[in-house]
Amino acid sequence: MRLDKFLSHTGFGSRKEVRLLLKQKKIFVNEKVQTKGDLKIDVNKDQVSMDGEKIHYQKFHYLMLHKPSGVLSATEDVKQKTVIDLLSDDYQHLDLFPVGRLDKDTEGLLLLTNDGELAHFLLSPKKEVKKVYFARVEGIMDDDDRVAFQNSILLEDGYKCLPGQLEIKKTDSEQNQSEVLITIQEGKFHQVKRMVKARGKEVNYLKRLSMGTLKLDPSLKRGEYRYLTDEELQSLKEHLPNN
Repeated sequence: MRLDKFLSHTGFGSRKEVRLLLKQKKIFVNEKVQTKGDLKIDVNKDQVSMDGEKIHYQKFHYLMLHKPSGVLSATEDVKQKTVIDLLSDDYQHLDLFPVGRLDKDTEGLLLLTNDGELAHFLLSPKKEVKKVYFARVEGIMDDDDRVAFQNSILLEDGYKCLPGQLEIKKTDSEQNQSEVLITIQEGKFHQVKRMVKARGKEVNYLKRLSMGTLKLDPSLKRGEYRYLTDEELQSLKEHLPNN
């Protein structure tokens, strides 16, 4: 791997910022000053340090984001703000992407990573990774709706969803509203909203609470993020094919 790429991926900034560090002769490889970013190094054997402190290579990064409403689940957009735009400059060079998508007006748990294998695993319907949503619904949801979710909802375009779960938390007949938890195993376009609509109701607020074993940290405010803990990451990875 190129030295400048190594430094960029270990949190030392953009390529431009890394070039400045090299120019200032602050970077050492095997205890020798290095100023050339195109130097090839072996990340498993060569020792890279800055001002005497060893730099440990981290190939993959995993961030939990509390996505706010009004932000796109995308890496870039010329007109609208994306979830990547929420990150500080320290993370902009890590090539992170959202695992799946939440609608622009949906908030809640979103995993950002550069680990394509884990992303593919979490998003594959065959893996049956459950996603849990809290929804505020216009209309009264009842046991008939719950059974319909269990028996697979048929959407307006003819697509039959995989069996889901509907847990009714609260109903208000005066306001004609329901609060429910909805669990699905796939992530079709506007799926939760379309499933509810197929039952003659309408979602007016939606928040993802969990994805697989990963649960939204209640201490994270909208727009805030943090690295996954070792326990959270291990739990997510324990069912990967190579684990």
